[in-house]
Amino acid sequence: MALFIGIDSGTQSVKAVGLDIEARKVIAEARAPHRLIAGLPVGHMEQHPQEWAAAMDAVIVGVVDQIGPEAAGRVRGIGVSGQQHGFVPLDAAGEVIRPAKLWCDTSTTAECAFLTKKLGGTKAAVRRTGNLFLPGFTAPKILWLKRHEPVNFRKLRHVLLPHDYLNFHLTGNYFMECGDASGTALMDVRKRTWSAEAVSAIDRNLADWLPELSASHEAAGTLRSGLAAKYGLSADVVVSAGGGDNMMGAIGTGNVTPGVVTASFGTSGTIYAFAKTPVVDPQGEIAAFCSSSGGWLPLLCTMNVTTVTEQMRGLFGYDHARLAEAIAATPAGAGGLVLLPYLAGERTPNVPDGSGVLLGLNEKNFSAPHLARAAMEGATMGMNYGLRRLAALGVKAKEIRVTGGGAKSPVWRQIMADIFGVPVVAMVEDEGAALGGALQAAWCVARREGNRKAKLTDFTTGVVALDESTRCVPSRANVACYRELQSVQDKLSLALREVFVAQRRLA
Repeated sequence: MALFIGIDSGTQSVKAVGLDIEARKVIAEARAPHRLIAGLPVGHMEQHPQEWAAAMDAVIVGVVDQIGPEAAGRVRGIGVSGQQHGFVPLDAAGEVIRPAKLWCDTSTTAECAFLTKKLGGTKAAVRRTGNLFLPGFTAPKILWLKRHEPVNFRKLRHVLLPHDYLNFHLTGNYFMECGDASGTALMDVRKRTWSAEAVSAIDRNLADWLPELSASHEAAGTLRSGLAAKYGLSADVVVSAGGGDNMMGAIGTGNVTPGVVTASFGTSGTIYAFAKTPVVDPQGEIAAFCSSSGGWLPLLCTMNVTTVTEQMRGLFGYDHARLAEAIAATPAGAGGLVLLPYLAGERTPNVPDGSGVLLGLNEKNFSAPHLARAAMEGATMGMNYGLRRLAALGVKAKEIRVTGGGAKSPVWRQIMADIFGVPVVAMVEDEGAALGGALQAAWCVARREGNRKAKLTDFTTGVVALDESTRCVPSRANVACYRELQSVQDKLSLALREVFVAQRRLA
């Protein structure tokens, strides 16, 4: 019986699952929290990478404790999923220079403009890399360090992403695979190589500080002996390439062949699909990522999902059950209220200076239930903006597999189906990114042990399962209602973008 451990290091916590690959089921789970650094200026979001590592140590020990010492001897591999785009700067000794700037950090708009101009403009940037320089991506964060903290920049010798740092903690190796690396905006995603133009636009030495790019089926290494003893595992346990949380979430939802679409409703929201060839958006609104399964992963990301509904829930003192009741009792469309949910700026569409806007208040809809429903609808329509852009690029959804905190809510799943206009269904195992890590580790070990023809589908089949009891189908009347509201939200977003820039200076 071979066992594999999957790790998912997110913005709020690290989660782990233990997967019995023969039984095709998760047999252990553990979770440990970590923190955002408090008190930073508006737009700055940072964490200490050392806290991710400590939390990962805790959850691996937790899984090993649950499966017991005898079963621990059968753990063959570990796969790590991590929040995308974060910048972990290390010095020559591999020590963290400063806290990591995260995916949700929007302090780099000036650096994005600089890099875009350096590459010859928006169209040239997309032509050279496949992506735009967006504030969430890694490239502008590196330039930000050079411009704002030159002393720290002079110490820089290794650039890693969050999951790469955790792989480094586990193995001692500097390693990067194409999936997560494609979210740096430093790659030519079509060729799966570093873009010399993008890299040199930041610094002529940066190429020496980036790891070589590796394929997703390769291993980052094996466990350091001291850590293996700490965990109660063998030192020959393989650490797979791992990947970004969206890439590993794709594996954990079976999104490894064309035709499957996954939506993750968490702090941020993502929708993505597997493709055998690159899908590059000429407008740059859809990220042209590589997958962590050997293909490509066109993806849209919105930065405001459960943060919006949780803010509204807290404002009215609702628990989750009461929130669901209030929203379910309120008609679709919330009496004409439209919420532009840009509480933390926005990435798709690219409105980093955006803020929240509520349109359509009147004496009939100025109530807690209407406002709560408008928040849930607004966050979902924000994601639908990108879903429609995906469709325009030829990636059309017939069904959407949903994960994350929002997927647990029946009322929200119905709103998703009505806004997206296709059925939605949740997964049996909701920790998709952690499960994806375990499945990728199993694939990696199989190929490493000589089965060069091993495919990911050999491992996802029978493990990844839909929870048919959660399936929601669209209501024709509600689909029509939301189509009109979507048009209003889109026009509102366009009309206010210059206003947002002026308003940001007052924040």
